[in-house]
Amino acid sequence: MIDDFEDHCWQDVVPASTLELYKHYKRDLYIGPRAAVLIIDLYELAYQGGPEPVEVVSRTYPSSCGINAWNAIAPTQKVLAAARAAGLPIFYSTTETRDAAKPRAVTATNRNKVPVSADVYAIRPEFAPQPGDVVLFKQRASAFFGTPLIAHLTQLNIDTIIIFGESTSGCVRASTVDGYSNGFHMVMAEECCFDRAELSHKVNLFDLHHKYADVMHADQIVAELERRSSAEAAQ
Repeated sequence: MIDDFEDHCWQDVVPASTLELYKHYKRDLYIGPRAAVLIIDLYELAYQGGPEPVEVVSRTYPSSCGINAWNAIAPTQKVLAAARAAGLPIFYSTTETRDAAKPRAVTATNRNKVPVSADVYAIRPEFAPQPGDVVLFKQRASAFFGTPLIAHLTQLNIDTIIIFGESTSGCVRASTVDGYSNGFHMVMAEECCFDRAELSHKVNLFDLHHKYADVMHADQIVAELERRSSAEAAQ
């Protein structure tokens, strides 16, 4: 019988023998008292081609996450709404497109370059930043690298970062590991993370859950944030 710690999306790809190897990582999951939200790269590029299978949209839009991105919209909206109601600081990352920053000069290995366009790197309207939110422009995978994110979090005395977005195996993973390395408790909203390949998504969530982050269901995060909002309102 699967316990709550392993009751996640990787059950159909991680064999029982591997779960047995990792059982010593089992622990209580939590969100610290001073949490912030970090939303990774929920920009138009990931949604191009509409809510279709990735293998279909990738023929025209090779950087799209297709249906995987669209399936994450509703749970992401719920978590974001609960975070706003609880008064959590909200941070966004997106790719640097400003000419003066020379984003075309900073490439990753020898990969094919994605067009640097402000339009495709605009945050989806479903998650549009609000007054008081912080938008970070980055040139590498991690939202921490080369940005003032740590300065903001330190000034706010943040102890926990609730993180989600795309892609699970790429920028979300890099930001999660960097957050952990900088001393923050990392909480990943499972249903609000997505990738082009489901296998990559699931295996990376499994790996991060057992080493660097608490992977929690979106509904669990919403319930905890709503509990905090109710408690504060009752004071």
